[in-house]
Amino acid sequence: MRRSSHLPPGRSDSGKASLLSGRRLPPFLVGAVLGVTTVLLTFFTLDPGRGEEPSCVPAREHPEWSVARLWNEALLDAIRRDIPMPTVHARNLFHLSAAMWDAWAAYAPDATGYFVNEKHAARDVAAARDEAISYAAYRLLEHRYLRSGGASDSIPQFDALMAALCYPTEVITTEGDGPAALGNRIAATIVAFGLTDGANEAGGYQATGYRPVNEPLVVKESGAVMADPNRWQPLEIDNMVTQNGIPLASGPQQVIGTHWGHVASFALPAGGEAGLPLDPGAPPLLGDAGSDREFKDSTVEVIRLSSLLDPTAGVMVDISPGALGNNPLGTNDGAGHELNPATGLPYEPNLVNQADFARTLAEFWADGPKSETPPGHWNTLANEVSDTLAPDLRIGGAGAVVDRLEWDVKLYLALNGAAHDAAIAAWGVKGYYDTARPICMIRYLGGRGQSSDPAGPSYDPEGLPLVPGLVELVTSESSAPGERHAALAEHEGEVAVLSWRGVPEDPETEIGGVGWLPAADWMPYQLPTFVTPAFPAYVSGHSTFSRAAAEVMAAFTGSEFFPGGLGEWVEAAGSLDFEAGPTADVTLQWATYFDAADQAGLSRLYGGIHISADDLAGRVMGASIGQAAWAEAQRYFGGGADAGL
Repeated sequence: MRRSSHLPPGRSDSGKASLLSGRRLPPFLVGAVLGVTTVLLTFFTLDPGRGEEPSCVPAREHPEWSVARLWNEALLDAIRRDIPMPTVHARNLFHLSAAMWDAWAAYAPDATGYFVNEKHAARDVAAARDEAISYAAYRLLEHRYLRSGGASDSIPQFDALMAALCYPTEVITTEGDGPAALGNRIAATIVAFGLTDGANEAGGYQATGYRPVNEPLVVKESGAVMADPNRWQPLEIDNMVTQNGIPLASGPQQVIGTHWGHVASFALPAGGEAGLPLDPGAPPLLGDAGSDREFKDSTVEVIRLSSLLDPTAGVMVDISPGALGNNPLGTNDGAGHELNPATGLPYEPNLVNQADFARTLAEFWADGPKSETPPGHWNTLANEVSDTLAPDLRIGGAGAVVDRLEWDVKLYLALNGAAHDAAIAAWGVKGYYDTARPICMIRYLGGRGQSSDPAGPSYDPEGLPLVPGLVELVTSESSAPGERHAALAEHEGEVAVLSWRGVPEDPETEIGGVGWLPAADWMPYQLPTFVTPAFPAYVSGHSTFSRAAAEVMAAFTGSEFFPGGLGEWVEAAGSLDFEAGPTADVTLQWATYFDAADQAGLSRLYGGIHISADDLAGRVMGASIGQAAWAEAQRYFGGGADAGL
C-alpha cells in the first residue's frame, strides 16, 4: 500500500524529525527491541483484517459508545485530573481528534488525513479502524500525560482501556500495513510535530518572552498598586489551589499561554510576528480619550452584578428560553424565543431566585461541571447531544445516516479544531493586549477615590464613578450607627461598593451575602484559594471557546437548536461549592447552542473574572473561528484538502 506522512498546510517538514535529544523516547519509537517475533505476531495474529479469532473478548463499559468516544472520554478524565490549562487541553483534544480522524480516514478512499494521509484496505474495515484509532490514541495520550497532574491515575486508565479493547500495549511497531502499526505511526508523527508547533511542549508549555509590568497584587492586603492599570497584574494568594483542587507552589501567579498566538493552528490565518491571528481591536483603556468612560462603566457593571448575589433578596426572574437568549452576535440584547421549533409551543416560564441563577451560572461554567475546562466542557455537551440524536445521525442535518464512529470522528475533528483555534486566537490577543482583571481594576480605581465630582472629596480622575446605592463615599453621616455604612466608620472618605462579601466560614451552610465593603478590598465570586486565572483578561477564553464550539455544533447537526429545542442542566439545591445554595433546584435552559455560549461568557461577569468587552469581543471572534473550522473540516471529510503527497 502507498503511504505517506503529511503535515497540514503551513507546517514545516521539521515536524517529522525525531524527538529532541535528552527527552524520554516513547516506547513505540524503539520497536526494534522486541525483535522480529513481535512484528510477525502483530502482523499475522492481531490484524483483524486477516480474520483470526482473538484470544481476548472485548469488554467495554459502554458498549454503545464508539471507540473514538471511549478515547475522548478517557482524555476528558485526564484533563479533569490535570492542572487546568485551557490552551494545553484544547491542543490535546485537537491532536487526539486528528489522530483518530487520520486512522479512520485511512480506510475511506475519499477522505484526507490531517497529519498522516495513508490509504489501506482491510477485510474487516470496522475492526481495523477501531484498532488503528486505539493505538494512535493510546500512544499519543501516554506521551502527553505521562508527567501530568493525575498521571498516576490517567496512565493506568489508558492501559485499562487498551486491555478492555483487547489491544496489547506491547505492540509498538511502526512498520507495516497493519492497523496497530498505522496507529503507532500516526501517534509518532503527532508527537514529533508537537515538539515544533510553537507550544513549547518541551519546556513545559511555559510562556516565553513575557514579563508582567506590574508587581504582584497581594490579595489579602487592601488596594492595588499598579505601574500600569491597563496591564495584567499577577496575584499572590496564600494557599493557592486550582479550581479542581490541586495545590500550587507558593508565590505569585505564573502567567499561562501568552505565547499561544504563535502555535500552529487548524484553520486560522498566520499570527505573524505579533502572534495575533485575529485582532478584535483594542479594549477599553483607563485614561484613553475614546474609551476611558467605557473602562470605568464596565468596572461598575461587574460591581453591579456582584450586588445581585444575595439570595435573601428574594428577587425572582424568568430564565426560560422564552425570556432569555436569541441575542444578536456580540450583544445581550435578545428577548428570548417566541416558540420552541420542535414543539411549536411557547417555552414554559422558568422562575428562579435571581441570586441562585447568577451563582449557578458562575459555578457551572467556571471550568465545566467536572473541571474539564471550557474546551472539554463543550466536548461533554457535544457527546450528550450526539447521544440524544442517535441513531438518526446525519452530518449537517441532511443526507444519509452515518454510523456512530463516523459521526464521532468527524464531530471531534471539527469541534476540537475550533477549540484549538479559539485557544490560539484568544491567547494571542491576551498576550498582545495584556489587560487587567476586574479585581485589580476595582481595587485600583476604588483606592484612588471617586471620579464623578471634581469639586467633591476624594476626587481622582482615575477613581471609580459614584453610583447611588452601589458605589458611594463613606461619610460621617453614612457611617453613623444604624446607617448603611455603619460597619465602615474607620473608612470615612474612602469609596465603598455594594458587593458580595466573600466565602463564608462554613460554605456548606452559610452564604457570604451582599453588603457594603471598601472598594480596595473587593473580591470576585470565586474561592479565596483561586480568585482569578493566571493570564490577562482580554478577550475571554470562555466566550471565544463557547461561541466557536456553538458554531460547529449548529453546522454539524444542521440546527442551531438543541435536540427538542431545549438543552438543560439541573443544579441541585445545596450543591454550590463557594457558599450555601442554591436555595432550590436551578435548571439552566438554552434553546440554541448560541444561547448556551452567551451564558458561558456572561457567567464570567457574574463571577467577577471579566468585563463585558472581554466577553463580547470573544463571542465575535469565536463565531468566525467556528465557521472557519467547520469549513476546513469539510475539506478533509470530502478529500478536498491538500494531502501533502
